[in-house]
Amino acid sequence: MVFIISDALSLFTSATSLLLFLSILTSRYAEGDFLCILPKRLILGLVTLFLSITTMMVAFTFSLYLVLDHRKAWMLVPVAALACLPVTCFVSLQFPLLVDLISSTYGHGIFRKQSDRQFY
Repeated sequence: MVFIISDALSLFTSATSLLLFLSILTSRYAEGDFLCILPKRLILGLVTLFLSITTMMVAFTFSLYLVLDHRKAWMLVPVAALACLPVTCFVSLQFPLLVDLISSTYGHGIFRKQSDRQFY
C-alpha cells in the first residue's frame, strides 16, 4: 500500500513540477510577471520537484523491500543509502535557492527599508 501511494504521489508531483517549469518557459515575460507570477511558479515548481524526488525514493525503497522479501534484507540499507546520495546532493544544492526565493517573494526582499547606519 505504501508503494502504491508513494508511486502515485511521485507521478502527480513530477507531472505538476514539469507543467510549472514549462509554464515559466512559455510565459510572456512582462514586468509584473517577474515580480509576482514567475517567482511563485518557481517556488511551487521546486517544492513539487522536492516532493516528487522524495516520494520517488520512498517508492524505490519499498519496491526493493518487496522484491527482496526478507531474503537479502541486509542489502536494503546500503542500496537505499546509496540511492539517497544524489537526492541529498540535489536538495543541498537547490534548497538555498528555494529559501532565497521564498524570503524575497514573501518577505521584505530587495525593497526592505534601509538602515540609518552606513557601516555594519
